[in-house]
Amino acid sequence: MAETFERENRIRLVHEVAEVLRNRIYSRRYLPGDPLRQEQIAADLKISRTPLREALRLLEREGLVSTKKGNGATVVDIDFQQLMDAYTMREFIDGMAASEASQRADPAAGARLLEIIERQKRSLDPWMPDDYTRTNVEFHAAIIAVANNAFLSRQLPIVHMTSQVFTPRMLMDRSRAVSAIAEHIEIAKVIARGDRAGAETIARQHIRNTIQRLQTGAPAADKTTGISPDGS
Repeated sequence: MAETFERENRIRLVHEVAEVLRNRIYSRRYLPGDPLRQEQIAADLKISRTPLREALRLLEREGLVSTKKGNGATVVDIDFQQLMDAYTMREFIDGMAASEASQRADPAAGARLLEIIERQKRSLDPWMPDDYTRTNVEFHAAIIAVANNAFLSRQLPIVHMTSQVFTPRMLMDRSRAVSAIAEHIEIAKVIARGDRAGAETIARQHIRNTIQRLQTGAPAADKTTGISPDGS
């Protein structure tokens, strides 16, 4: 029995450490390409290296961390084409999530989406890009939650990575946010109506519009040499 409790405690610790690191990546405390210095992190979290290594392996399976023998672990980095590939995958994920959500949403779920949209609007005046980004991810994550599909839920890291980590900050301007919020309102409406086909169509078009904005706004250099969250 003691061995069972010990194992459960160890597993819980690994997941807690993974959640801390995940949130640090999402919040840009650790930027793409940054080394994750295990000795420093272990000291910071007051844990041994063993649960930290296991947590890093979890994050590697999620695509957030890259590990190479002899080089330790780093936050993953991608170039512009890979970002576009990720958003192409987002089109399928978001479309399916909206379709499923339209069949499972109750009034409380609809109210939750509208409440997130209201907080998004408040990020516009004055323009607060970090608040907008957080609520943008929250909106899409809420739809995935309403869809209540375990396989879709496993794709949530790609939503965080595309919207929070990799999209160049210089492309996150107020006018783009206004357009995106208008699209979010339409998505919420069709989900509330239970319009399965309409929800999928509008959600997929929303991601295609995002791809177009990125392709139009990204400097040519970013499309060939890679990007970082601050656009450098």
